[in-house]
Amino acid sequence: MNRAVELNAWREAVVGPTDPELTCDECFELIDACVELELAGRAAAAELPLMHAHLRGCSACRDDHDSLLALLRAGPGAVA
Repeated sequence: MNRAVELNAWREAVVGPTDPELTCDECFELIDACVELELAGRAAAAELPLMHAHLRGCSACRDDHDSLLALLRAGPGAVA
């Protein structure tokens, strides 16, 4: 990783993203679409950049996203 990328990642971790960002409500509306893109092997971060900026900074939305992704990857037999 080059130095500029490292510094940008550190800055974002300390002060949060500086790009425009979605609200939690807006992010929640897009979680299904994002997960569908990821399961289809498409570049969800490129297609939904504002959502991914939000997911980097919001652990609650990231947990919802990750839980849905894990559930769908596990398949229908995983739910009891």
